[in-house]
Amino acid sequence: MSRFMKPLTSLIHFHTAMLDEIPVAVFMGREMIGSGKIIQITDYIVKIGDDFYVRENCIFKYAI
Repeated sequence: MSRFMKPLTSLIHFHTAMLDEIPVAVFMGREMIGSGKIIQITDYIVKIGDDFYVRENCIFKYAI
């Protein structure tokens, strides 16, 4: 079963994507605002590459 464009809905999804180096896409509304591999996760932010995204303001989806 493909994960392509399925949302990351729980903290374990974020940690698994980071540990397995799975690329994710970041959306704000319907617009994609970033993509790449997760570098860091906190309760409030997700760092992808050099960019920080606020978890509650963005939707994160598997990019593969």
